[in-house]
Amino acid sequence: MITMSVLLMLFAGLWLVVALVGIVFKLTFALIGGLFHLVGAMLGLVFGGLALLIVAPIVALAVLPFCLPVILLVAVIWAIARSHRTAAPAAVPH
Repeated sequence: MITMSVLLMLFAGLWLVVALVGIVFKLTFALIGGLFHLVGAMLGLVFGGLALLIVAPIVALAVLPFCLPVILLVAVIWAIARSHRTAAPAAVPH
């Protein structure tokens, strides 16, 4: 009976040591993976921002023919509304 309990304690101790080693490996690789994730996210933001700076003007020029009628309509309405506005009276200093 003592032999069985010693073997059980030895097995349980080995199990706990192996579990502890596994947890250390898991924590280490999680931290390294998190570091790589942060570096990748920063690089993605930088290169994504650069790509947006390159592509945004091209896309704006590409959709300009579709937006031009609306822009002209707004400009005409603004000019009409602006032409009917009376001039504000000059402020008289006291």
